[in-house]
Amino acid sequence: MLQQILHDMYIDPELLAELSDVQKHILFYKMREEQLRRWREREAWEALAQAEGLRPPKVKRAASDKHIQWLLGADGDVWVWIMGEGPGDKPYEEISEELIAERARLQAQREAEELWRQKEAEITKKFRDALANEKARILAEKWKVEMEDRKAAKVLEERIHEEFKRKEDEERKRGEEQIRLQEEQRAKELYWTLKQAQLQSHASENEEREWEEQLRRSKAADEERSRGAQHARDEYRRHSLRAIQKGMVAGLSSMFRELGQSQEQEARLYHHLPGPGPPPPLAIPVSRTWERPLRPVSREVIVRWFKEEQLPRRAGFERNTKSIAPWFHGIISREDAEDLLENMTEGAFLVRVSEKIWGYTLSYRLQKGFKHFLVDASADFYSFLGVDPNRHATLTDLIDFHKEEIITVSGGELLQEPCGQRDSPPDYHLLFE
Repeated sequence: MLQQILHDMYIDPELLAELSDVQKHILFYKMREEQLRRWREREAWEALAQAEGLRPPKVKRAASDKHIQWLLGADGDVWVWIMGEGPGDKPYEEISEELIAERARLQAQREAEELWRQKEAEITKKFRDALANEKARILAEKWKVEMEDRKAAKVLEERIHEEFKRKEDEERKRGEEQIRLQEEQRAKELYWTLKQAQLQSHASENEEREWEEQLRRSKAADEERSRGAQHARDEYRRHSLRAIQKGMVAGLSSMFRELGQSQEQEARLYHHLPGPGPPPPLAIPVSRTWERPLRPVSREVIVRWFKEEQLPRRAGFERNTKSIAPWFHGIISREDAEDLLENMTEGAFLVRVSEKIWGYTLSYRLQKGFKHFLVDASADFYSFLGVDPNRHATLTDLIDFHKEEIITVSGGELLQEPCGQRDSPPDYHLLFE
């Protein structure tokens, strides 16, 4: 399906609406890569045609003294530094926490300084007025006493002045302690206010981070594939052994074709793998007796596709049984899927037959809201469209794999609780009639 979109450089608006924001970003990235590839191919052809004299050379513009030069790294590519990922950089979360705490502390400090200025003015005014009144009273008494008593009055005035000074110092200390406690309390309040504001804005930043993470993963996957067949073979063996130990075999036939191995080599590999018994069967190539349209056009066509191609591959069944998996649903809408998941906890999921592509849609319950991932089943494997490069031989393999491994690094989606049927007959009864 993805190859058809890249070939036509067009996606149906209805299919585009079914994609999540992460899948839309990945699809845009892939389409842009295809545009660049075609442009480079056309430029190479133009240069070849000019060299052979089939086309006149292009007239070059006058050279300009303006130019830019990128700083290159040790690998010869443009040097890029991403905050939080360089050597010695602090993680983004730690930097964010420190910035929030510092902002809260500075704001609380400014408020505390303002409160202290007000408190200090009140204390100064209070004791200045009290001292002035006391001086006036003493002055009135001084005029009444005899000259020999004036010395005693002076001593009394100094003693009273010292007493008021002591009380003023005590009042200042109590005021400073009170302001300090208010500053600490205010700093905590501001910290949690800023923290909540950051958490609220975190939801709007999730999509951008997810896109950046998926872009990074795509680039890493491209670099990994370019290391050569030998490295890919070693990586394949490691992942295959790990998957078999968990009871899952994912996309073995497609990976063998990429490595240029035959089905005979594949059988020899299974013969030497450890385990209590033979591994689960690989995907069985389906010999189609009907011409499948480019995309689903009606429910009748989807039902026929399921019976012709998916039933032989045991899509929707539990592993090694004749029972239909509790997470499997028929041709239901996004709204119906969200209604079924509404009262379930985070991690609940179901798989429904898609009406937009030859495949399925995995609907996942978040703590607040839902996510929908398209599962491409148009070839002889199952994989998430634009999210996860892993290929799985059966639909059950894909589900079991992501019960142990998250779907996306940024989202951390782990399949935990299947969402079963609510009505009778079940919504998939047309597929198994």
